[in-house]
Amino acid sequence: MGTTADDRGNAPDREATAEPVTPDLELTLPSRPENVAVVRHALGGFGDALEVPDHALADIKLAVTEACTNVVVHAYPGRDDGPLGVTATVDEGSLTVVVRDHGRGIVPRPDSPGLGLGLPLIATLAESLELGTGPDEETEVRMTFELV
Repeated sequence: MGTTADDRGNAPDREATAEPVTPDLELTLPSRPENVAVVRHALGGFGDALEVPDHALADIKLAVTEACTNVVVHAYPGRDDGPLGVTATVDEGSLTVVVRDHGRGIVPRPDSPGLGLGLPLIATLAESLELGTGPDEETEVRMTFELV
C-alpha cells in the first residue's frame, strides 16, 4: 500500500518503500591508492558541511579509509582499474556510508598483505557494520554512524 494524503489535504506520512534513496554524496573512482585520500578528503568536507564534531568525523574518516583500502588491496588482485564506489546518506541524525566494488568479494586470502584488522576496526568505530552484496552483485560494506 502506498502513501496518500488525508482528507484535510495534509501531506502523506512516509512509509518504507523499495524506492532507492538518492545519496547526499556519491563518488566512483578507479581503485588506486591515491583515490583513498580523495575519498577521505571528500568525506571530510562533507562532514564539515554537516558540522559533524571533530572526534566523530575522525572516526568516520578512519573507518571509510579502511574500507576503501580494502577495495584497493583485495578487490581486484593484479589490477587497479576496477571501480571504487562510495555513497553517503544522512537520515535522522545518522550517516550511512557504503563502499562498493565489483571485485572478488570478501573471501579469505592466505596471501593477504594486510594484518586482517580493517573490518574489526570499522566495526569498533561505526554504530553498525553490514557486509553484503548489492543489487548489481557488487560487494558492499555499509557503515552507519550517529551524528548526534
